[in-house]
Amino acid sequence: MSVFMDLNLSYTNDKSRMQSLIETAAHLGYSTVAINYTYELTIKKSKVPVPTPIKDLMEKLPIVQGRCRPIRVLNRLTVVMSEQCHFKKTGREFSAYDLLAVQPATEKLFHAVERGIMFEVSYSAAIRDSTMRRYTIANAVSLVETCKGKNLILSSAAEKPLELRGPYDISNLGLLFGLSDGDAKEAVSSACRSVVLHGETRKTAGGIVHTMKCCSETPDQQEAPPADCEAPAAKRAKQLTE
Repeated sequence: MSVFMDLNLSYTNDKSRMQSLIETAAHLGYSTVAINYTYELTIKKSKVPVPTPIKDLMEKLPIVQGRCRPIRVLNRLTVVMSEQCHFKKTGREFSAYDLLAVQPATEKLFHAVERGIMFEVSYSAAIRDSTMRRYTIANAVSLVETCKGKNLILSSAAEKPLELRGPYDISNLGLLFGLSDGDAKEAVSSACRSVVLHGETRKTAGGIVHTMKCCSETPDQQEAPPADCEAPAAKRAKQLTE
């Protein structure tokens, strides 16, 4: 069974609305959602918002429809920027977020798909306004042609529960955007999972693993291991510091 995700639920200070968004997503069958905060890097002296702890939003997370476990809720930060050099994703202020995204303000930032960066198409604007519906479809079709159906996720960017749609409805919407049936399903499942795994890697990339080579013992050696089995003290010190 596929694991469906919506990695863009728009954050609001209205706690009850956030709870309704999460509950609706769980009822529709989404196993993972991400609450999206926005940070405009182009605005001088703007500060990175601090995400609200999930436990403060909901004391008990709802159970996912068709599954026996609660929905997983992540925090995501979308940075609005015009130049790539303006953004350093390793900053301490970003460590509170599970996912980082960039909303480019210039065209040249779109040319990064060859580096494995995922692009996102959000559909809720098409629900709110008929004019935005035409723009959303046209832009999505153009992006799908450029990406050849790869490196793409579909999300809602929903501000209200009524703007959420089920994962199978979104897969059908992907067909309208020009995605194949397989790519449309991946855009709400495995492609999203890759994004989440990449976020987990980013948060643990600072870890260091030390390894030491040790001699395995045969039954005849258990009582009297060879003298050369242990490296000299100076050499062991060097191994630990490398």
